[in-house]
Amino acid sequence: MKISTRGRYSLRMMIDLAQHYNTGYVTLKDISERQNISKKYLEQIIPFLNRSNLLIANKGHMGGYKLGKAPSQITVRDILESAEGSLTPVSCMDNNPNLCEKCAECLTLPIYQGLYDVVIKYFDSITLEDIISRQVTDFTYNI
Repeated sequence: MKISTRGRYSLRMMIDLAQHYNTGYVTLKDISERQNISKKYLEQIIPFLNRSNLLIANKGHMGGYKLGKAPSQITVRDILESAEGSLTPVSCMDNNPNLCEKCAECLTLPIYQGLYDVVIKYFDSITLEDIISRQVTDFTYNI
């Protein structure tokens, strides 16, 4: 699995919004400048995060964006799944139930399922609050 630029920038944008959670709406211009991400690229990320209700938008003079939930309620998994779609390591796992005609006898499927389980558990264990408060300084995961 490889996290795309959209996934990485979505996470950075959400961390920025978490850092400014109590300051009201934040403009894309401010996020763009602080994160060194083009405003145009941030505009392309917004629809993905909006669909998952991770953002609240406010248009107009004092407009901008803020988190749709508290930083303690948004996980890295929420953000990456919003930006990337499925985090499954192989495409045959994208459907539930698995539609692959060989899944019943597939010897590699349990390997990929195990990887997916570890990735999901790990990403679910880290919230925006954890990141911004640096409560978790070592993001290693013990299996």
